[in-house]
Amino acid sequence: MSSFDLTEILGNPEYVSMLLLGIKMTFVVAIGSWTLAMTLALLLLGLRYAPGPFGNAFVTVYVSYHRNVPTLVQLLLWYFGIFTLMPDPVTFWLNDHNAEAIFAVIGLGLCQAAYFSEDLRSGMRAVSPGQMEAARALGHSYVSAMRFVMVPQGVRNALPALVNHSVSLFKNSSLAVAIGVAELTYAVKEIENLSFRTFESYLLVTVLYLVFSLMIMAAGAYIARRADPLRRARP
Repeated sequence: MSSFDLTEILGNPEYVSMLLLGIKMTFVVAIGSWTLAMTLALLLLGLRYAPGPFGNAFVTVYVSYHRNVPTLVQLLLWYFGIFTLMPDPVTFWLNDHNAEAIFAVIGLGLCQAAYFSEDLRSGMRAVSPGQMEAARALGHSYVSAMRFVMVPQGVRNALPALVNHSVSLFKNSSLAVAIGVAELTYAVKEIENLSFRTFESYLLVTVLYLVFSLMIMAAGAYIARRADPLRRARP
């Protein structure tokens, strides 16, 4: 039985290069999907509070679908289903620009937008309705009042939940390995196949995900503290 030897991986320049590329791709997918998710979540929030029943109904259906269908299944649908139905010129372009990573960003971003939008909705509920009335009384339009008064307070209230779901999104980026994205999990699987160091490989990726997740949580806690004037005023 071979003894534990992590240096066989970390001491090999080829394996280290594979790890670094995997980490880079993980953050590319995570940041890209987070940006897409937050943008869509704000749009969904606007639809939710727009006059008329259609916006709220659309958001309800959107959230229900993405929260009740496994994220992995959504990724598989995008890559192995929708991708194959696209016109040839679009398919060729995507294949030339890392289609796997693009569809990972789309699939994860669309899915996470449902969770972010509900976080923001909960944050908005914590804002007193009198804030909107006061803003309108001061001459703000509906859009202006939402942009400058309601949404900033709602986002601040929702920060803890947004941070938690941001960490979940980062961890879910590992699901992109199922459609061939060469992210961190993919890189570690390749290293394990080449080095035959199964325990060391998966221990390493476990530690890396843990460290990065804790870093995101720490950054979120710092942002939340800076955004809360009461907490910021404490010594």
